[in-house]
Amino acid sequence: MKFSSASVNKDPGTPLSSVLQDANQVVVGKPQELRLALCCLLARGHLLIEDVPGVGKTTLAHTLAQVLGLDYQRIQFTSDLLPADILGVSIYDREDGSFHFHPGPVFTQLLLADEINRATPKAQSALLEAMEEQQITADGNTHALPRPFFVVATQNPVSQVGTYPLPESQLDRFLMRISLGYPDARAERALLGGENRHDMLTQLTPRCDATRLLELQGQVDKVHCAEPLLDYVQALLQFSRDSGLWLQGLSPRAGLGLVRAARAWALIDGRHQVIPDDVQAVLPPVASHRLLSKETQTAERSVRMLIESVPVP
Repeated sequence: MKFSSASVNKDPGTPLSSVLQDANQVVVGKPQELRLALCCLLARGHLLIEDVPGVGKTTLAHTLAQVLGLDYQRIQFTSDLLPADILGVSIYDREDGSFHFHPGPVFTQLLLADEINRATPKAQSALLEAMEEQQITADGNTHALPRPFFVVATQNPVSQVGTYPLPESQLDRFLMRISLGYPDARAERALLGGENRHDMLTQLTPRCDATRLLELQGQVDKVHCAEPLLDYVQALLQFSRDSGLWLQGLSPRAGLGLVRAARAWALIDGRHQVIPDDVQAVLPPVASHRLLSKETQTAERSVRMLIESVPVP
């Protein structure tokens, strides 16, 4: 069975196009990265942005929250940050003689964990249950988080002073890892001569809300993924494990995330069926932080080897 993007029906009226259009007015010159971030959210994943300071990581997260109409909180991760600073704390009330839980900033719909690798592993791990189960446990009690719940974490390159590398178990909780990079000359000129980004953010009109976003996430699950396409995904997973090119291959969790992300990518494009192009579009951000190469090569080259090694159906 052959797939062709020309043979797949498209729905040109997708509401997601207006979301991306408005977001691109604030985060200029990064349409691919914005689309990947939106794709990650639609696929019910969490996003890790790794780059040097000052390239717009925080602005991207805040822009997404604003244009999607989501509650937004930001936590600045530092070396003295405690888990209670993230999750919340129980405070004793003398009047009734009991403890009352006071929710922390994690109780929001879009959480920006800024410079996550500047905090200690103990503080980093406070997010694990929240990211995986959409709940937190404090003092033996379980508290559900708002829905949708989406973590955007930024991290500086590990070569910078004062960073604690994220362990593999924490990295695996992020569906995607992307980098923004420096803007091109045209985008940078628009930044230098344009309106203040903060002012533009406050003027953004939400194109969505939490209820509509949950509906769109439900539509992602209904995007058709044919058997040959699932065979292709499975072949990618198997090659990453059996080829000997990597210290460890892609896990079943990575495979499930890859399928969800490909479905979300197709939905953004207004299609109701996944094609191999969708898988290849989302594979680099899904796999780059999970594949540990035996050789000194970039993550981009490592994923390119995987794509080139597995035949497309």
